[in-house]
Amino acid sequence: MPASKTFHSRSSIAKEIARLDSLAVKELKNRWRELYGSEPPRGVSRELLTRAIAYRIQEQAFGGLKPATRKLLERLATDAAEGRPLRLGPATPTTAGTVLMREWQGTTHEVKVLDNGVLYKRTRYRSLSEVARLITGVRWSGPLFFGLRKREQEAGD
Repeated sequence: MPASKTFHSRSSIAKEIARLDSLAVKELKNRWRELYGSEPPRGVSRELLTRAIAYRIQEQAFGGLKPATRKLLERLATDAAEGRPLRLGPATPTTAGTVLMREWQGTTHEVKVLDNGVLYKRTRYRSLSEVARLITGVRWSGPLFFGLRKREQEAGD
């Protein structure tokens, strides 16, 4: 696909996603039905409805989850349904382009991993720990704060 076509496609998708914030809940539910072919879950919040629709738009445009990720999610769902503890396994290093999300005191924070540092609120930082400190006001291990490591791993490093 030519570069200009890809850019236009990405641009139009970004605009479509941005427009979701201006839609009424009734319009969001109609959009859900168009994209998912089913009724939206009862009692779902506007924020979650908007995020799910935005995800589906991107999924249809750029592709869905990798098979390995799907398999992991299916295993976690089965473990949860059967009451087994959820284990993700060892943390994997993040690669450039990875977006990390963390909810802290009712606010969702997003950080994009770059080749050399991270991007948070359009500002580049050297490490996740800098961002975690900025968000919480206290010293945190960035990988621990963003869920890339467990406490036991942190103590053993």
